[in-house]
Amino acid sequence: MSEAPDADAELMLRVQRGDREAFDLLMTRWQQPVLHFIFRTLPDADEAEDLTQAVFVQLWRTAPRYQPSARFSTFLFTIARNLCLNEVRRRSRHPTQPLEAGAHGTDDDGADSGRERQYPDSRQAPADLGIQQSELVSKVDEALSDLPEKQRTALTLCREGELSYDEIADVLGTSLQATKSLIHRARETLKARLKPYLKSGDWEATSPSEHR
Repeated sequence: MSEAPDADAELMLRVQRGDREAFDLLMTRWQQPVLHFIFRTLPDADEAEDLTQAVFVQLWRTAPRYQPSARFSTFLFTIARNLCLNEVRRRSRHPTQPLEAGAHGTDDDGADSGRERQYPDSRQAPADLGIQQSELVSKVDEALSDLPEKQRTALTLCREGELSYDEIADVLGTSLQATKSLIHRARETLKARLKPYLKSGDWEATSPSEHR
């Protein structure tokens, strides 16, 4: 059975030829998934928006290097991850705005400082389910922030980017087996941490298919 054609890759080939309309179509489709992915890494709303714009600027600039042998989503999220890692390294060298404070959503006085403009999970249940659901989402965000970078990235790409295991492995530069292990460990960590907040103790995260 042949693999389905990658429509986004076709658009990216048009972008290589300077087609601005194709670029706008890619932005429309992928801007929110990229924004959610970046926010999981750097829980700062303004920073996430700025970096999302930077991702698409970089996408335009690097279009000539795109090879259709790679799925477009892999190419795009590799750019996004690299920009996030660069920002994390920059913050570590200039720790005037600690990443940990933003990740946990509190300042030195314990007040809520980074949750007002929180980006919701694209699979999040409707807000009318009440305060308990909102609190659970906050706990999930905190738990995700505390995961090691590769585990968090792998799980976020699984949930937000809807990438296959193979594609996630390409973004991370790891083997398929290592990617599966990263996602498994991330889920187990979250399950253990969130168990007090879930009646069943189950962590419901959509598993990507290994083959498209």
